[in-house]
Amino acid sequence: MGRVPAHKKHKFDEGEPLAPWREKIHEIIFEADTGWGKAFDVVLIISIFASVIAVMLDSVDTISAQYGKILWAAEWSFTILFTVEYILRLICVRRPMLYARSFYGIVDLLSVIPTYLALFLTDAKYFLVIRILRVLRVFRIFKLASYLGEASMMMKALKNSQAKISVFLYTVILLVVIFGSLIYVIEGAENGFTSIPKSIYWAIVTLTTVGYGDISPQSPLGQFIASCIMIMGYGLIAVPTGIYSAEITRQAISDHKTKEVTNNACPVCAYEGHDADAEYCKKCGAEL
Repeated sequence: MGRVPAHKKHKFDEGEPLAPWREKIHEIIFEADTGWGKAFDVVLIISIFASVIAVMLDSVDTISAQYGKILWAAEWSFTILFTVEYILRLICVRRPMLYARSFYGIVDLLSVIPTYLALFLTDAKYFLVIRILRVLRVFRIFKLASYLGEASMMMKALKNSQAKISVFLYTVILLVVIFGSLIYVIEGAENGFTSIPKSIYWAIVTLTTVGYGDISPQSPLGQFIASCIMIMGYGLIAVPTGIYSAEITRQAISDHKTKEVTNNACPVCAYEGHDADAEYCKKCGAEL
């Protein structure tokens, strides 16, 4: 049997055509190339920043005591605004569940849930700072979509480095367990090393060159081991950096032909970051 024509295969994934009013909403909300679309996105970004600032200010006791009612009203106003916006985003795409399961869809949902949870759990409202993730749309709004390609390259490099970095982290875990157990035997509870887990905590702090200083070895042998761990820490820092840098270089060479990225979103699943010459969505396969 012959292969199914590409246009028919993609046509199947598109779903029902949008009504004119839904097309208009989609154009305003998802298309940053139009005047109304860019104005909507700029207002949205300003609202996101303002809502996050309001949540931060509400966590300051003195400000909350004096302006608590104003901040409460602002928080609910932003939440209602973002809730309506989220519903409109679901309405104006042909397959809402694809958008709802996407990264931006999940972030949009999580940005409104904490306020409603705060009706039952008071401190839940402070999770609203997750709204700052929505500012990632600034790349699309101000025609910086090409930077998304660079971000994708970095994510690919990190994924390709996963096995090597996992081996490195496994080695680090072995070292801190060995050094932690050793320092526990040498120093003992009288010098603050009351258990092996606490001694491992000290080894991690020392190996990462953080050095909180809450506990420290007092015996000459213990101080010698601590010095060795500190010196070893400087060498270990360079290992994952080198692995990741080498993978980024390899990825950059393989992707040396940089493609122009469009700001438009898929009308079916709202996925963004397509190549300028793309005819179909790289996520759902719908025709662009």
